[in-house]
Amino acid sequence: MFSPIHRLFKFVKEAYEELKKVTWLSRTQMIASTWLVILLVIIFAIYVGVVDFVIGKTLGLLI
Repeated sequence: MFSPIHRLFKFVKEAYEELKKVTWLSRTQMIASTWLVILLVIIFAIYVGVVDFVIGKTLGLLI
């Protein structure tokens, strides 16, 4: 049986080995991806806000 400390060190070593295999994005790709995510979050927030407003007004008229 392996001790919990031994398993922890084994896990960290294996995780480090896997991280060396990762292909990381370039700085330009990372910036473009970040702006895309920000834009999509803004669009989604506007959509949710409009839907919330419409549902609120509809329910207000019904009540």
